[in-house]
Amino acid sequence: MTTSTPSHHGQCHCGAVQFEVKLSDGLNTVRRCTCSYCRMRGAVVVSAEAGGITFLRGEELLTRYRFNTGAAQHFFCSRCGIYTHHQRRSNPNQFGINVACLEGVSPFDFPAVPVYDGVNHPNDNNGVSLLAGTLIFQPAEKEQPET
Repeated sequence: MTTSTPSHHGQCHCGAVQFEVKLSDGLNTVRRCTCSYCRMRGAVVVSAEAGGITFLRGEELLTRYRFNTGAAQHFFCSRCGIYTHHQRRSNPNQFGINVACLEGVSPFDFPAVPVYDGVNHPNDNNGVSLLAGTLIFQPAEKEQPET
């Protein structure tokens, strides 16, 4: 899926945190990760440069979570608990943006999402990013009502 509009409005579930984000390459950077945290979170993300997010409201309501090396910072709305974005460990000058927070975008809009090996993180693997697999979404066939 591609987009010609690199700027998107985003928000958490309750709307307390709202932001505008300019994506690095539209929706073309879509991905998931297999690290222990991302595996449990299950979000689909796209990339934005560190200066690409402007908070319109609620930035002070964000809660930060770090684990393992503490390099990556994961941000959540302190009211509704929705993960909005994270600062990447592999590239601290980039953010991963939760596509489910972007207006008009759903994780189910992508028929195939590459899943990267976060267990063997590039920073621990001589800079090599390994593809672990592909997450496939195939919509169910719509049932026809009986006549």
